[in-house]
Amino acid sequence: MPETVIKVKNLSKCYNLGELHKQTDSFRERVTHTFKRLALYATRYGFYHKPGVERSSGEGFIWALRDISFEVKEGEVLGIIGRNGAGKSTLLKILSRITKPTKGKAWINGRVGSLLEVGTGFHPELTGRENIYLNGAILGMRRAEINKKFDEIVAFAEIDRFIDTPVKRYSSGMYVRLAFAIAAHLQQDILLVDEVLAVGDLAFQKKCLGKIGDVAKQGRTILFVSHQLFAIRTLCTETVWLDSGQIVKKGATLEVVKDYEEKVLKSSGRSFPVVERSARDTEGLSFYIQRIEMFNAKGEHSAVFSYNSSFILIIHLAGQCRTKDFGIEFRIYKDSGEYACTGVSSLFHDIYFDKGTRRVRIDIGPLILTNGRYSISFRIMTGMSIGDVWENACSFHIIECHPFALRREIKTPVCVIKHRFSAVG
Repeated sequence: MPETVIKVKNLSKCYNLGELHKQTDSFRERVTHTFKRLALYATRYGFYHKPGVERSSGEGFIWALRDISFEVKEGEVLGIIGRNGAGKSTLLKILSRITKPTKGKAWINGRVGSLLEVGTGFHPELTGRENIYLNGAILGMRRAEINKKFDEIVAFAEIDRFIDTPVKRYSSGMYVRLAFAIAAHLQQDILLVDEVLAVGDLAFQKKCLGKIGDVAKQGRTILFVSHQLFAIRTLCTETVWLDSGQIVKKGATLEVVKDYEEKVLKSSGRSFPVVERSARDTEGLSFYIQRIEMFNAKGEHSAVFSYNSSFILIIHLAGQCRTKDFGIEFRIYKDSGEYACTGVSSLFHDIYFDKGTRRVRIDIGPLILTNGRYSISFRIMTGMSIGDVWENACSFHIIECHPFALRREIKTPVCVIKHRFSAVG
C-alpha cells in the first residue's frame, strides 16, 4: 500500500492587509502604529484571544488559508483548482517552505522540487548552466547525478545557444522552459507545479503535459495547480477544490471538476434554467411561447450539462392557435453564432400538437457537443406559416468531463441531434 508522503493538518495562513504598512510622518504616529501592529500580532497568534471567539478578516488581516487538512499518497497526481485568490499558490508556497503557516502543520516525506512562478529559484546573474547545478545542489543531488540529466534538461528547454547566458537576459518563455525542464528531470520525490502552462506556446504546453504524465508514471508524487481544467482532467486522479482558503471538495477529479464548473457557470449568471417573455415581447402575437424551463436528467432545474448527457425542455404556450394543430422547431447555435444542430417535430417525427396543447416536452441528447456555451432558438409552425419565432430564447453550457471528448466534436456543419417531442398537457 502506498505510504503517505504529504500530510496537511489544520493548516492556516494569515496575511496583514496593506493599510497597516502605510507611511507615518510623526514620531507619535510611528509609536501608535507600532503598538497597533503588536496588538494585531498578539491577536493573530492567539495571545489575549478568548477561546471560542472567531477572528474576522476585517481587522487588518485576511486568511489566505483556513484549517486545510488532506493527505497525498506516494505516486499520486493531485490537482488543485479554484478561482483566483482561493489560496492555491499560498498552499504550494507553504509546502515548498517558502513561507511559514500561521497555524497548523504540513509533513513532507521526500525531496521536493517546485515550479511556482517564472524565475523562482533562479539567480539572475548566473547562467542557465550554473542555475541547473544550483537547483540540483539545493535538492541534495550530487554533481554526477546532475551531469547525467544535464543534456536532457537543455534539450527539453530548447535553449542550447543560451545555456551560458545569464538568465536575467532570458525571455519569460525561456525562463519557464528551463525552470520546468529542471523541475521535471531532476530526481526529486515530490513535484509542486503552479500554472506552468500559463506561459509558453501551444507546442511547449503539450510537451509539458506529456512530461508531467511521464513523471507520474515513474511513481513520483505531483501537486498540480492549474486553471486549465482539461489538463487537470487528463493528468490528475484526485483533485482538491479550494475557495476562500477552505476545501470545498476533495475526491475523484471528474466529479470535483464537474461540480466546480457548474458552480462557476451558475454564479456567472450567463445561463438561466427558466426564461419567460414579457408582454412587450409577445405584443401582436396570437399564439406564442411564453415560458421555457430546462431540466437535467434527474428532473432538476439546470442550464449546465456534461458531455454525452441529456436534458429536458418544457415549452409553455399561450394565446390561441388558429389552426387545428401545430409543430415546433428548435435550433441550437454555438456561442460564436455557428448553427450546430436542430430538431423539428413535424418534419422528423410527423408529430403535430393539438391546438389546445399548453405544454410541450422535448427530450434532447445525448449531447455530442464540445464544451462551451450554446443558445436555443424556437419556432412554431402553424400550417404552412410560422406562428412565432423566439431567437436566442435560452442558453446552456456543456462542460467536458471526458479528457478525449474534444476529439469527437461534430464535424458536419449542421446535424439533427437526437431528440423526442411529447405533449405534457
